[in-house]
Amino acid sequence: MAIRALFHLLLLVAVLLSAMSTTNANTEGDALYALRRAVKDPQGVLKSWDPTLVDPCTWFHVTCDSDNRVTRLDLGNGKLSGKLVPELGKLERLQYLELYMNDLVGPIPKELGGLKSLVSLDLYHNNLTGSIPSSLSNLSNLKFLRLNSNRLVGRIPRELTKLGNLKILDVSSNDLCGTFPTSGSFSKFTEESFVNNPRLEGPELVGFVRYNVGGDCK
Repeated sequence: MAIRALFHLLLLVAVLLSAMSTTNANTEGDALYALRRAVKDPQGVLKSWDPTLVDPCTWFHVTCDSDNRVTRLDLGNGKLSGKLVPELGKLERLQYLELYMNDLVGPIPKELGGLKSLVSLDLYHNNLTGSIPSSLSNLSNLKFLRLNSNRLVGRIPRELTKLGNLKILDVSSNDLCGTFPTSGSFSKFTEESFVNNPRLEGPELVGFVRYNVGGDCK
């Protein structure tokens, strides 16, 4: 009797784990398919992204871990046009979001700040607009943040100086304004990270120029 009860218990645990894995796959598949619906794909880069397949780990340009959770999205230089979608913030184990050198427009979704495992965010050479979301300061594992060559405006969020693991920062060639922070993780970056922003006034001078001064910075 005890052996049979143990067998049924183990079977129940296996069923529950399988159900959890399927749920995660469905959630992440739905998030990725939301991106596919939001962009034009003239080269068929996303052709394999079939919503009838439960597991998005079988799709091209998607990498998963041993638990079938999405960890990497490689869509750089894919000739994609359209908008980023907030659903991408549901990819809880995503480490690399590579969407550089496309023709993406619109804002960077603030929901990307929920990608706590993210190591690299590469959105450079697109036509993204709006401001840099301060929510990106929640990406405590982020090492590479490249947003250069877009049409981003507004101030560089001071909260980003909390990103202690940040190794590479590039926000050059945008339309950012005000001063740029020089404290925290930003203390190691040179002005090369910020060049070609005509309205950017230069580094924050602590004790002389307050970061939040300047009413016409939008």
